[in-house]
Amino acid sequence: MQDPLPGYRPLTPEEERRRRKRSIAIALALGAMVLIFFVLTIAKLGPQVLNRPL
Repeated sequence: MQDPLPGYRPLTPEEERRRRKRSIAIALALGAMVLIFFVLTIAKLGPQVLNRPL
């Protein structure tokens, strides 16, 4: 039987922990960036955006 992924080796538990921490850090950074863009967009629109005619 042939190896399904040539060159693949299982990750060590330490590498898996590092990968998980890195993934969590990237997710938090992305979430913070989305929140900043949202807040800046609302701030730019101003409070009068809710008082517009429909």
